[in-house]
Amino acid sequence: MLHRLALNESPYPPLPSVREAMRRAVEQAHRYPQFHPDDLTERIAAWVGVPPARVAVGSGSVGVALQLLQAVVERGDKMVHAWRTFDAYPLLAGMVGARPVPVPLSPDGRQDLDAILAALDHHTRVVVLCNPHNPTGSLITADELVAFLRRVPPQVTVLLDEAYVEFARDPGLPDTLTLLDAHPRLLVLRTFSKAYGLAALRVGYGIGAPDLVARVRRQQLPFGINAVASAAVEASLRAGSELGRRVRTVVAERTRLRRQLVDLGWHIGQSHTNSLWLAAPDPVDDAAGALAAAGVQARHYPGEGLRLTVGSRQANDAVRAALAGAGRPCEAFGSEPSRLGFYGSEPRRAE
Repeated sequence: MLHRLALNESPYPPLPSVREAMRRAVEQAHRYPQFHPDDLTERIAAWVGVPPARVAVGSGSVGVALQLLQAVVERGDKMVHAWRTFDAYPLLAGMVGARPVPVPLSPDGRQDLDAILAALDHHTRVVVLCNPHNPTGSLITADELVAFLRRVPPQVTVLLDEAYVEFARDPGLPDTLTLLDAHPRLLVLRTFSKAYGLAALRVGYGIGAPDLVARVRRQQLPFGINAVASAAVEASLRAGSELGRRVRTVVAERTRLRRQLVDLGWHIGQSHTNSLWLAAPDPVDDAAGALAAAGVQARHYPGEGLRLTVGSRQANDAVRAALAGAGRPCEAFGSEPSRLGFYGSEPRRAE
């Protein structure tokens, strides 16, 4: 049996009520969707609890990120981001003619906020943070984020990617919506791909100050959100309690799998996403081979690390069985993994 644990997808298909909404929408597939997704924007805004003028909807959170870059970046400007991070960000920078500036993660796999701030200059127009972080699962706390935002120069827009926020349980998690008034150049990205299990339908949204959101919306592709995707999102918004139970199950499985792997000797930090990060100098390349032999697809960064999506209980049991014999984790690991384990290579294609 093949277990797909490489792309941080939900292990669950859409809920029955969501599938029924999609089926009804398919019956109208000969009709165009709205020119701009105004109705969906209003529903998401009401669900989040902000005015519609603060919400921009796009083709996944990555689509909204591209719209933001198109709105604020001129050719030759810089975009600063941690590395490693979501692989799409360097690609998006290239699409708009920006120069990506990767900043190494700290040895424990966290985004080095002081180093990121030091990399900003008068050519920087955008700085990207992922919180919780992809791929390491680390978290920027509320206090850390507030201190960071206070130090960002006024000409720099902060793109805060919260694609995994539903899986975070730490009391230090920032309440980012309370920061928007004080930081008009902050755009918070969220998605329906992960916790809501609609990855194939490509719907994400950004939340920010009305002036910034208006600029992002001007980059919206006409007819860019299809009617089946809109129907699925709206049905998901009505199914919050059912989806919440699914998220809690994933979080419980994350805790169980991490504990089992730590008991086997793997050195794995706390994760706030729907994945676990195994880093060199633990034998991550051996682990990747063992997982592949067991029919488990994982996101392998050769010589650096391994990101494992938390899947179904059966999939997670297959992971544990495979990694039990995948080489001996490094006993000299201590508190500082090899720096190569976090950013030993250049940014590459998105997956």
